[in-house]
Amino acid sequence: MEAMEVDTPGVQTRAGAQTGAQNEPIAVSDSGSSTEVDEEEGDVLRRRVPPRLPATWAFSQRAAGRAGPQIRRRVRQGLRVHYPSQTAAPSRDFPDFLLRAPAASAADPESSSTTEISESDEEETTNQAPLAAPETDQPAPPASPHISRTVSQPEPQEASTSSAPSTERTDAPSQSAQAVQAASDPSPSPHTEEGEGDTCTICFEPWTTAGEHRPSALRCGHLFGFTCIQRWIKSAGTSAKCPQCNKKAKRSDIVKLYVTKLRALDNSEQETLKRALEHEQSLRRKAELESAQDKLRLQVVTNQFGQIRKELQELRSLMSQTGRSSVPSASSSSSSLLSGSSQRADGSRSGQYGFSKAVLMSQTGGCRVLAYCEPLSCLLASQPSPHATLVPGCGVKKMSVVNMKACQYVPIHSKQIRGLSFNRQNDSLLLSAALDNTIKLTSLLTNTVVQTYNAGRPVWSCCWCLDNSNYVYAGLINGSVLVYDTRDTSTHIQELQPLRSRCPVASLCYVPRAASSSFPCGGLIAGSLEGGCFWEQVNETTYRPHILPLETSGCTDIQVEPESRHCLVTYRPGRANPALRCILMALNRTPQEDSSDAPVSSCTPVQTFYAGTSCKLLTKNSVFRRPEGSGTLVCAGDEASNSTMVWDAGSGDLLQKLPADLPVLDISPFSVNGEHFLASLTEKMLKLYKWE
Repeated sequence: MEAMEVDTPGVQTRAGAQTGAQNEPIAVSDSGSSTEVDEEEGDVLRRRVPPRLPATWAFSQRAAGRAGPQIRRRVRQGLRVHYPSQTAAPSRDFPDFLLRAPAASAADPESSSTTEISESDEEETTNQAPLAAPETDQPAPPASPHISRTVSQPEPQEASTSSAPSTERTDAPSQSAQAVQAASDPSPSPHTEEGEGDTCTICFEPWTTAGEHRPSALRCGHLFGFTCIQRWIKSAGTSAKCPQCNKKAKRSDIVKLYVTKLRALDNSEQETLKRALEHEQSLRRKAELESAQDKLRLQVVTNQFGQIRKELQELRSLMSQTGRSSVPSASSSSSSLLSGSSQRADGSRSGQYGFSKAVLMSQTGGCRVLAYCEPLSCLLASQPSPHATLVPGCGVKKMSVVNMKACQYVPIHSKQIRGLSFNRQNDSLLLSAALDNTIKLTSLLTNTVVQTYNAGRPVWSCCWCLDNSNYVYAGLINGSVLVYDTRDTSTHIQELQPLRSRCPVASLCYVPRAASSSFPCGGLIAGSLEGGCFWEQVNETTYRPHILPLETSGCTDIQVEPESRHCLVTYRPGRANPALRCILMALNRTPQEDSSDAPVSSCTPVQTFYAGTSCKLLTKNSVFRRPEGSGTLVCAGDEASNSTMVWDAGSGDLLQKLPADLPVLDISPFSVNGEHFLASLTEKMLKLYKWE
């Protein structure tokens, strides 16, 4: 409701009052407003002389002989009665009657108005003589131009007796109680709640269902009367804005709404509860996933513990049978790892791999390298993007070993991936090297690349430092090896220059430090097409090179078995050797004649394995411990027969020949839930074999 101000003309001076000049009472006509003039004594108010009023009556009435028009009003919320003529000096007497009804301002139309009526308990003085009032009519012009109500002049009234004030005072307490009760109740009336969204915020008049004042909306969504918003934009010109949100508006943005009744359902609480429910559901799913991963890790650790305890018992029984009470020497333990693999401790024949399942990884081909993520129990195979038009480049495809199904593709590089590697931290952080001159760290928990290093040249291989997971290595096409610190995201911290030719580094393997008398040091083995080099890590920043006694041509891959300190070197067929050769070598360390010089690290051949006569691809082979824990197995792909060859490292016998449809490019052994598997990767398929 609009704020309304009604001004009464100023009261006359004392001299004018004594001569009989008196203002006429004023009746305010308010059709539809909240101001009413009661006519309890008849149709016409009788003229009376008011009692003596002190200055605190609306701030300015003099107590001595002043008389003014007596107006009785019933004040509702939203009305403010103002007397601009009350400018006289204040009186010290207590007020007999105080009426204050502040209306809501136009700046804050939603602020609740308050009506207060107070009355003094002092009785009116009886010895005051009534003053005669003239019968001249004086109009009461409005004091403010903002008043939109009609003010009419009342007819002259006869002077009333002195008993009229007491009659009005009798009705005052009931009006005061009602006003105080209305002011103390903070809840708005139902009529106020229903009408809050039914008026135009420019003219504060209700909308109409038809005509020029029908509800219209701007692009921002606020509603106005059509004529009001049209005039608003027209008056503002090119700088017109929405009256509520100040967004730019123009005349073409006005859209008329053809509705009979407009009302919006308040569903804010429902949306808040819905968002809270979705958040709780996401947290629950995350907790369930973490719980399942923890259970799987616990089961794997339990199985490993049982296997190690069984091996310890077998070792103790073997020592008691041979009558030896000390641990075997390093040389004898190395030979036992290789030669004691054909039979178990109880003399029974060892197991073998049986076909488990074949999974299609890529319909178009292009798979290259393979890696196993132990925390997530999934195999990763590098391949081109299955949707090259939408997501170009290359990435890895996950295959869960729990349900043996390919599940998800993760884009990483823009060109072919040549190397994949995991560290010992079990943090699901994948290191990948590609021909797009970069190596990247990818979190498989979120399937996002977390760090990228630009090597400047195509990268052929990569690996982690198993002694310190903060360092990674990248083998380049020019034969150099770059050392990166994952804590430094800018560039490499060191470059290991090749000692011989600048052939591409086809393979990188890290040998961790161990309490071994034959080879206790740790370092990096870099294999190229013309040989290999062992970079001994003296400290975090110092590497000492050792040239390995390998053949100067035909070396395609070098793999390391860290526990037995053996490495498997693969040579492609040539003129002198027409078949593919896999030579198992033992790493050793020999001191020099001069004790001041550092010992020399080298390797000696232990066993040689032969495969087919074809090797056109740079395949990756594998050397690892037997699943039952005794002995070592060697696996290599044979392009001539499209199969995976499995040899016993101790005897050199061919144990199995696992068929495949295409040449085997990479081999990866893994174990899950106490069961051991062997995975062989071709360009399209991934075949799994279970140890039985």
